[in-house]
Parts: sequence; C-alpha cells; structure tokens
Amino acid sequence: MEQGDEYDEAATGGGGLGRRERDILALERRGFTGPGVKERAIREELGLAPVRYYQLLNALLDDPRALAHDPVTVNRLRRIRETRRTER
Repeated sequence: MEQGDEYDEAATGGGGLGRRERDILALERRGFTGPGVKERAIREELGLAPVRYYQLLNALLDDPRALAHDPVTVNRLRRIRETRRTER
C-alpha cells in the first residue's frame, strides 16, 4: 500500500472527498514555476511518487464528488486531458 492510502480511506466518511483527494485538487490549483517544482511538491507535501499522484488525479477527474468540490479545477483538467488524448 502506498504511503498515505490509509488516511484517505479513513477520511472519506460522509460521502465527500477524503483529505488526500482535496489536497490533490488544491495542489492542482497552484501555479508552479520551473521544471521539477511540482514533482518536488508532490513528494514533499503529499508523500506520493509523481506516477502515483497522476494515477490518483486521473481517477479523481472522473469522480462526481471532485466535480462538486472544485468544478473550475476539475473541468480545466478534464479539458487538458481530452486535448492530450485527441492529440495522440
């Protein structure tokens, strides 16, 4: 189990987003300057490997709870994801 998985499971009571899910969306709202800054923040602030972070983020974009919590960020990231998929 990845570090932090257990606190997310315990924090989702009530049907809302867990703490880690909210933290992922909060990190995505921030602007990052320079290469590697975002990856460093992912490791230091969330305790996740960047690959795992992006797996969780991608799943989160399909979660209606995430859309309800932060529609601006989720819709922006969905548009980016769709653009990248069509470019392949």
